Amino acid sequence: MGLLKLLSADRSDNLFLPAHGRGNALPKKIKNLLKLRPGIWDLPELLEIGGPLISEGAIAESQKSSAYEVGVDRCWYGVNGATGLLQSSLLALARPGQAILMPRNIHKSCIQACLFGGLIPLLFDVPYLTDRGHPSVFDRKWLQRVFRKAKELEDDIAAVVLVNPTYQGYAANMESLIQEIHSHSLPVLVDEAHGAYLISQVRPDFPKSAISFGADLVVHSLHKSAPGLVQCAVLWSQGVRVDPFKIERSIELLQTSSPSSLLLASCESSIKELIDTKGLNKLKTRIEEAESLKDFLINKEVPLLENSDPLRIILHTSKFGLSGIEVDKRFIRKRIIGELAEPGTLTFCLGFSSHKGLGKRFVRTWNEILKPFGQQKPYFFKRPPFTIVSKPYKQCSYSWGSNFEKVNLQDAIGRISVEMVCPYPPGIPLLIPGEILDQARVDWLIEQKSFWPEQISDFVRVIS
Repeated sequence: MGLLKLLSADRSDNLFLPAHGRGNALPKKIKNLLKLRPGIWDLPELLEIGGPLISEGAIAESQKSSAYEVGVDRCWYGVNGATGLLQSSLLALARPGQAILMPRNIHKSCIQACLFGGLIPLLFDVPYLTDRGHPSVFDRKWLQRVFRKAKELEDDIAAVVLVNPTYQGYAANMESLIQEIHSHSLPVLVDEAHGAYLISQVRPDFPKSAISFGADLVVHSLHKSAPGLVQCAVLWSQGVRVDPFKIERSIELLQTSSPSSLLLASCESSIKELIDTKGLNKLKTRIEEAESLKDFLINKEVPLLENSDPLRIILHTSKFGLSGIEVDKRFIRKRIIGELAEPGTLTFCLGFSSHKGLGKRFVRTWNEILKPFGQQKPYFFKRPPFTIVSKPYKQCSYSWGSNFEKVNLQDAIGRISVEMVCPYPPGIPLLIPGEILDQARVDWLIEQKSFWPEQISDFVRVIS
């Protein structure tokens, strides 16, 4: 089937991103725009329109308005996803040769920024949930321990990156973490790609955005956690720790000089949906429906895991000895398409559209999958063999550009990687350029290959 046919094909239950649910939850103004004469909205950076880095025009005014509504100093719309704005942020935060302290569950885009920016990724370990194979959140004491070790390894740390919430929707106490980072006189960038909805503050029992706690830079993906089109994102900036000039210079380096007017309009409208009364009411309704759905599934003995995101369902497949990757294939056959299949879980993103009648179909499909297997023993995962803080043996950019040879994983002990090993999704690197493959890492990667047979190769490229 060709691409155009695939794009127009009907899919029964869209429990994957983008969060607008195949257009069902797109903001009304965007829906109306797309109903007009095809392509009428495809305009260049005309004088009255401008662009994200132009001080005059409709886009500049829109960005000023969004920043004011959210309560920050500045914001920039992005049209190549959270990836582009995360990378721009990192280049604005550090000079070549400086280190960025970041968690092991960082998205691969941040490692890529270190590659072409000549930055040193100082990676710190995070708690690990062995019953499901997920990196977890950490507290201030954990971060204090990280800082003590990090300063032993590197004396020129320029900034810290945090990821919150995680892909699966786990959220940390951001207030105390940001306070700790600022106590070291360092700026903090928060990858809040999966938490744009947090700026809505629809309920006091939900986590708050890192913006509320003074994070210097925060990046939101507006298609992952808001009803924007794919590639839409926004970077929020506040305070005096990061120079806006450096941010704009970095964005100009990495973002297209011909940004799509449609995507920029989607940035504006999806942010409005998280702030305006009508949008908030729709979000509240979706959350109530999602909570009812979760209660129904739990009452029907479907094994769900708790998280902080009301619009994400985590099916705990390893509780029954099943791989989420294999379970996903069976759900797809029943036209229930999830977002993130992992060795121990399958995460479904409900997004901002309604899913009436999903509960019964979900239960029926799960029971059909479970029936042939019976009650198998739960599967537990080994902790990754990471030290509390580590940095590459060779600089990422040097390793990436080095001459290399391809060797079997089992023969790679003592060698230095030139590539990133990174199942996608979730896009969390298991190995980055410049790291040494010791016995523990090789054994762990071989084990990971058994979980991700289609994503991890038998071979790895190492410096010649």
